[in-house]
Amino acid sequence: MAEIVIRNTNERITGDENVRNFLNKYDVLYEKWDASKLSGELQNNFGLTDDQKQQVLETFDYEIKDLAARRGYQIWDVITLSEETPDIEEKLAKFEEIHTHAEDEIRAIVAGKGIFVIKATDDTGYFNVELSPGDVISVPENTPHFFTLMENKQIIAVRLFIEKDGWIADPYPDPTFIKNA
Repeated sequence: MAEIVIRNTNERITGDENVRNFLNKYDVLYEKWDASKLSGELQNNFGLTDDQKQQVLETFDYEIKDLAARRGYQIWDVITLSEETPDIEEKLAKFEEIHTHAEDEIRAIVAGKGIFVIKATDDTGYFNVELSPGDVISVPENTPHFFTLMENKQIIAVRLFIEKDGWIADPYPDPTFIKNA
């Protein structure tokens, strides 16, 4: 279940309905998938082969096609990250730069945990959305944000894209952002 932490006040928002209501204020889509559909062999394997990634996509085929039909996604894939991922620190450094996209950025967390850090209004500032298996989130286009892993550094997520070139980020320098808030 997703939880939100407002970075400048440390207020924590819990419960699916409360999380959804908060995110709706910022046009952030929040949905739930049944992550228990994923076989145990895949749930705890953060070094999936290409064939295993295909099994993840097949497991969530209905959910993916439903989202694609509703929101215009053209391609999708599976990303796995963990301490065993080659160059994990370099990859995280790339992800952890505040950026925007010309399309929404959607992730469906099927195993592990991650955090989207999203810029809201000037009053609210940045907030963290802590994601767990089954959480699906879509950050609207042109919204400053970044994604990172939680302490255990393990995640399997389905990514969907409208742009057939996949993940394309535009840097968003923000001198007001405090990384370790």
